[in-house]
Amino acid sequence: MFSATLLVIEGKHADHPAFASALRRKGFEVELVSSGSQAFARLESSFYPDVVVINAASLRTSGKRICQSLREKTQILPILLIITPDRESNNANANVVLSLPFTIQKLVNRIHHLLPGDGKNSIHAGLIRLDLESRTVRCFGKQTRLTPRLMRLLKILLEHRGEVVERKALFSQVWETDYTDDMRTLDVHVSWLRRAIEADPKNPKLLKTVRGVGYRLDV
Repeated sequence: MFSATLLVIEGKHADHPAFASALRRKGFEVELVSSGSQAFARLESSFYPDVVVINAASLRTSGKRICQSLREKTQILPILLIITPDRESNNANANVVLSLPFTIQKLVNRIHHLLPGDGKNSIHAGLIRLDLESRTVRCFGKQTRLTPRLMRLLKILLEHRGEVVERKALFSQVWETDYTDDMRTLDVHVSWLRRAIEADPKNPKLLKTVRGVGYRLDV
């Protein structure tokens, strides 16, 4: 299973439990910030976590405003909200709401349910999360469902990330054929794949063209 990346928004008030350190010990990569504004600044700097954990209890707020602002930025980013028992729990902008008290294992279990795949049917490399079962890819804060051929194309490039894959070899594997004269079809599929994984498909930073040779996925 890949090491999931969490953005944890957590205060330092001693009268409420903190979870960032415990989540690191559980194997998560944790980016810790102490306010909603810091969280938005990290997201705007091309940081894309798998899950956002808002410890609203430690911030002494309901967390509703932070959740709403996050939803305005992205519809697919999973949000887990932690509140105190006296706060309202009907926050539609959060995927999961946990009311204190609870165990760290319960928190971990809820986070795992929000992840894009269980590791057995998914490939994770850099910003790219490819779920082979649902044929969806997440990258740069967006989620796209792929055709079977596009999924096969991305899977091959992920398996050879950092390497130049020759165009004819790539075409042969994706289309499962020895006929490799129609390279235009491959180029069109690469352009479609860039729409799914690139922040700016016209200026690709991940899926590079190596002129006269093939393609390379830099993640």
